[in-house]
Amino acid sequence: MSNESDEPSGSEEVNSYNDYDSLLKEARENLPEDISHHDRFQVPDIDILQEGNTTIFKNFTDVADMINRSPEKILKFLLGELGTAGEKENGRVVFKGKISPSKIEEKMEDYIEKFVLCSECGRPDTRLVKENRIDIIKCDACGAHRPIKGKQVKTGASKKSEKLEEGEIYELLIQDIGKEGDGVAKKAGYTIYVPGTTKGDKVKVRINNKTGNLAFGSVVGG
Repeated sequence: MSNESDEPSGSEEVNSYNDYDSLLKEARENLPEDISHHDRFQVPDIDILQEGNTTIFKNFTDVADMINRSPEKILKFLLGELGTAGEKENGRVVFKGKISPSKIEEKMEDYIEKFVLCSECGRPDTRLVKENRIDIIKCDACGAHRPIKGKQVKTGASKKSEKLEEGEIYELLIQDIGKEGDGVAKKAGYTIYVPGTTKGDKVKVRINNKTGNLAFGSVVGG
């Protein structure tokens, strides 16, 4: 009578594991690159042209389509960040004044970082939704979600009580220098131009006039 067992011998088990490892390695090597590796998202190339005293973002609507965001919301963001006026026409945007292409590219990168890219996987496969009146970015690639720039929610909630009135005096921090050499400050959703100031100055400013989301003031006191 035979004493042989139906169970595999030790050498057969080792061979089985080796075969499995080989198959797993081969499967990994054959994975498509877009599954096994994700490159960092690249901001779409933007086409900027300067004509006279205007700057034209020629492929504005195309870029908005690429990142799947509303052209109107992108334009509102750019106008506030660049501190200038502009309008959309025939798929492009015409800004008033000469603005360097690198500045526009920088602001587009800021917009994409804040309002498009997933904070978890870094992919742009996201969409904007509202939950309990809060704007949320939801990622279709990994399922993550986050509120849009948490501190913006606080700012939005406080704007009802924070106002900017013509003739009133406010203490402001000059955060940047505009293209005409005037200091630039921000308060209550306004970009405020203050002649005779430099970046880093903390000054008392009287608001002389407002237009849209822009305001113009002058330093008071010593």
